[in-house]
Amino acid sequence: MPGTTVSRRSVFELGTGVLAGATVLAGSGVAHAAGAMPANEIVVREFFKAWEQKDWAPFDAILADNFTFTSPNGDDHISKESYKKNCWESQKDFVRNFDVELVMVKDSDVFLKYLCHTTNGKSFRNMEYHQVRGGRIEAIECYFGGKSTFASAVGSQKA
Repeated sequence: MPGTTVSRRSVFELGTGVLAGATVLAGSGVAHAAGAMPANEIVVREFFKAWEQKDWAPFDAILADNFTFTSPNGDDHISKESYKKNCWESQKDFVRNFDVELVMVKDSDVFLKYLCHTTNGKSFRNMEYHQVRGGRIEAIECYFGGKSTFASAVGSQKA
């Protein structure tokens, strides 16, 4: 069997090309095989668009009846009703829009990083884990650095 000779230069060039390709994909925030967006990612993106509508009806349709929400703010698997009262109603008027910057999907698990723009022109970043089943979000775990990254905290700051 004939051997293949690989020079250090060709390995370096291959590595540089792979690194450049990974950088382009990471910069786009989204990488999908053959351009198809996974169904569970679509559901999560609809969730963020619903914030911009300031209407509870889209949330009611997207969130499963057994939905739970968890965050570092003492929200430990709170119900859909508690989420509406404690999170959505208290924050919706401060949210202008979201830029979903990074999404990772594996089966029913969707992990993402987003930039939230507030109504006063400020912004903050959070990361969330969504569990999606049957086209509806069953659970969200939100990761942030404290109350200073709530939409209301950032949105009420003077420019």
